Amino acid sequence: MNKKVIALLVLFAAPAAVPGFGAEVSLNGYFSAEYLQGQKESPWSKGSFTNAQAGLILSGQWSSQFGYALELRTKEGMRVEIGQAWAGWSAAESFQAKVGLFLVPFGRYNRANRPYETLLVDAPYPYGEAYPSSWREIGGMVEGSFGIFGYAAWIGNGLAESADPSGGQQFGDNNKGKAWGARLTGRLSEELELGASYYRGALDSENERNLTLLGADLGWMTQNIRLTAEYTRADIANPAPFAKGRVEGWYVLWGLVFGDWMPTAAYERSWTRDPYHGIGWAAPATAGAGLDTDHNRWALGLSYALHTNVLVKLEYDIQKESGLTLKDDVLRVQAAVHF
Repeated sequence: MNKKVIALLVLFAAPAAVPGFGAEVSLNGYFSAEYLQGQKESPWSKGSFTNAQAGLILSGQWSSQFGYALELRTKEGMRVEIGQAWAGWSAAESFQAKVGLFLVPFGRYNRANRPYETLLVDAPYPYGEAYPSSWREIGGMVEGSFGIFGYAAWIGNGLAESADPSGGQQFGDNNKGKAWGARLTGRLSEELELGASYYRGALDSENERNLTLLGADLGWMTQNIRLTAEYTRADIANPAPFAKGRVEGWYVLWGLVFGDWMPTAAYERSWTRDPYHGIGWAAPATAGAGLDTDHNRWALGLSYALHTNVLVKLEYDIQKESGLTLKDDVLRVQAAVHF
């Protein structure tokens, strides 16, 4: 763990050690690991233990109105990244403000994708294709709820242009414009919630071409049923003479609760058409080979709660690519612990 991460932990936790400050500190965490075995044309044809993840979430209240959160997560190559680092002010349930680094409230999955929060092992399409996985933003956000309605709105540096939309995460700003987004939800009953999300921001360093994201989602939860569905569309403005790029996709996921067991199934579909980006792309003058993908899959899973804090998941992905016949199905096994 590097010196900057240690300094952040000290900065956020220090108020708890000051007598009379009134700070309440909570420390939570999680870790997981996977085993992947694929057919002969998959990247995991030889089988491998992989995707070790861990995270720590430090949160607390400096007072009844002021609080904070710091989340550290491991990523590829076992490097440690900051998942969240924000300070907030709460006036009431209808209005809370945050400043710092936060997970973007676009759709349902982006803010609830830790291993113990998901029914399946792998992320569903088109998550991680229309925008980066665990998409974070540095800026400001307000959120709250009024009766059955909830809202969130944010402003920040936005996503950068890259060879494909999944690589646009940035923490500085590559142009003079600022991006913004909003999310609205409506809880129609105790079991059913609908949501809509929007984002718009300049991609390129010249501040001339925008990325627009639209999303719609549904969550239905009863004592024995879990149902989630999301639709996402990304419209990518390209320079002349190239046509506009687009990423579009959706998934439907459902699970049935039988005590500690939950069989789960999902159907996922995603496609990308973009004549300007892709392999070889280099801003501002070099166009890439273009992006043209169309894939779908059935994900069949079974999870078992070995303990209140221990979850074991099994998933088999039946994968299909348009115009190709590949033997690349994958079996995934994951153990996830949280505390």
